[in-house]
Amino acid sequence: MKNNTNNTNLILLHPYIQKQGSTNRLWLVALVSFFTIAFVLTLVYSRESILATTTAASTTATVVVPVNPPLSKPVVKALLHYASISNATGRMTHAELKMVSDVLRRCSHPCNLLVFGLTPETLLWKALNHNGRTVFIDENQYYAAYVEQIHPEIEAYDVLYTTKVKDTKEIISTVREQVRNECRPVQNLLFTECKIGINDLPNHVYEVDWDVILVDGPRGFWPDAPGRMQSIFTAGVLARSKKGGNSKTHVFVHDFTMDRVSSDEFLCVENLVETKDVLGHFVLERMDPNCFLFCHNKTTSSSSS
Repeated sequence: MKNNTNNTNLILLHPYIQKQGSTNRLWLVALVSFFTIAFVLTLVYSRESILATTTAASTTATVVVPVNPPLSKPVVKALLHYASISNATGRMTHAELKMVSDVLRRCSHPCNLLVFGLTPETLLWKALNHNGRTVFIDENQYYAAYVEQIHPEIEAYDVLYTTKVKDTKEIISTVREQVRNECRPVQNLLFTECKIGINDLPNHVYEVDWDVILVDGPRGFWPDAPGRMQSIFTAGVLARSKKGGNSKTHVFVHDFTMDRVSSDEFLCVENLVETKDVLGHFVLERMDPNCFLFCHNKTTSSSSS
């Protein structure tokens, strides 16, 4: 019978084995933590880089976008040429067209142009001032609507003129009497009670600081026609009442020899800088609200009537 004592196996657990397994787990946790933190930092950095690149690209795009350049001289010459050889009745001559065109080219952009009268040159004025704002005023509401219909880019408004050529002297006499009140040279025409002032245009027309004003309407100089005294008076007041922008306003009056009395009275000979054929060019300065004289040269003003 064999002794089973010799078959007993003795297993010893060395403490080093437990220590080694625990250390491996710590290294594994540390390694996973390191890669996790690295991944998060990489994600955050990449997001910030993308945002910075997008912002820089947007800024660059904003700077690079060019403003519409002015019309080149050859284009302007071509427009003036074809406009001047038109067979339309009452058209301007080449010299007259060039005088207005030269001022528009020198006008700071965006240039504000107000035109009394829808004429054969309407599209020309809109084209020459393509970077600015151009508004047209006409006495015929049906024609104004028609022009806007066939040319949607044109901004036109109609106005009712109440004066008559045969009453010119009487009306001017009344304006002189009311020059310190209703008919003063500096005022908001939207609220004017002066008979010769135009106050039925859209509100925003009176809020614009007009750089150039062209008086080429209303039509007609016969005794019962409205004449241009209302548009000339309104142009003079708008120029003198500017709140901002350039202190000077260029006012052109076409056929000004037909209504020289109104031009001399409200735009003044002292402000007449140039004439071509039947086009007069006046330059008016912004005026102090406490001044009640349209013309500083009283002798010239009084003698013109």
